[in-house]
Amino acid sequence: MAYAGHRIDPERRRGRGATINPGGRFEAEQRVLEDDGWGTLGELPAFKTEVSIEKPRTIITRNDSPDISFDRSINPYRGCEHGCVYCFARPSHAYLGLSPGLDFESKLTAKPDAAILLEKELSAPSYQPRTIAIGTNTDAYQPIEKKLRIMRSILEVLAKFNHPVGIVTKSALVQRDIDILAPMAVKGLAKVAISLTTLDPKTARTMEPRAASPAKRLETIRALSEAGIPVTVLVAPIIPAINEHEIERILDAAKAAGAREAGYVLLRLPLEVKDLVQDWLLTHHPDKLRHVVSLIRSTRGGKDYDPAWGQRQVGSGPYAWMIGRRFEMAAERLGFNATRLRLRNDLFLKPEKEKAQLSLF
Repeated sequence: MAYAGHRIDPERRRGRGATINPGGRFEAEQRVLEDDGWGTLGELPAFKTEVSIEKPRTIITRNDSPDISFDRSINPYRGCEHGCVYCFARPSHAYLGLSPGLDFESKLTAKPDAAILLEKELSAPSYQPRTIAIGTNTDAYQPIEKKLRIMRSILEVLAKFNHPVGIVTKSALVQRDIDILAPMAVKGLAKVAISLTTLDPKTARTMEPRAASPAKRLETIRALSEAGIPVTVLVAPIIPAINEHEIERILDAAKAAGAREAGYVLLRLPLEVKDLVQDWLLTHHPDKLRHVVSLIRSTRGGKDYDPAWGQRQVGSGPYAWMIGRRFEMAAERLGFNATRLRLRNDLFLKPEKEKAQLSLF
């Protein structure tokens, strides 16, 4: 069930979410740490954040998935220092030849030319505007954004073009960009979703160690709302027997802070995420491991994960149905989702290029 041979010493992974660092599924070899009798494992350095530069040719990613509300997105970074153990984006790190475990949260790539590429793509004669989603894979406001400011440069381009944007984050750093987002929101061009998994700081610290604390996220909802920026709260993911008892409390707190809409996602365990979450449970909640796994499988047709469209976000079966009804009843009681905000596409405007100076004549 768990990768005990891959488990990393707590001192080496202090401040990280994953407890293991298994090789990616495309690797020809798997390496397991083994003490050779000389005590050398104790001399290994702690995992430090490393950032590599990526130079993509395009920055807007397209999708045609029928169960998500957007068809295009931007990911300024690969990997995420927040270290959320449950992150469904972790398996993508295997494409880089890295581990979806601790490598995912410590070996990152950044795209510093994102704003330049975005301006070029938005300026194409054939481009048709629709809401760009940011933060749906890895968080654009993770800690390295404070220094690199790639997300801010992207927002500056979107504001210049009057292009709609929807942001998902669990970081308080989004408050830094209120000066851009608030004027966009007045035009109906911006909204922000804050992912609030738990109100318990102890649970948050082990499950999503470098994300903003629950109190900071509520503060962020309030700050954005008071600035006139529409805010959605996402109870995501709901983990059976770990945070499901908090559904109503999270919605109550978010509503009081100013959130207008609400959504939820049931825990997803694609590929390597299954082993990461199970080993995390074994480390932090050993008495609940079998119970949690059993409940998860009851919502996925007896499997650890069902990727079917229409099912992967909310699950199926009686237990998943109960969670969905609890969420809906609490959201309705609090007045969430009375109306759904649709961002505007009709204000899109390509800035005039400077007229080229005539030459020769």
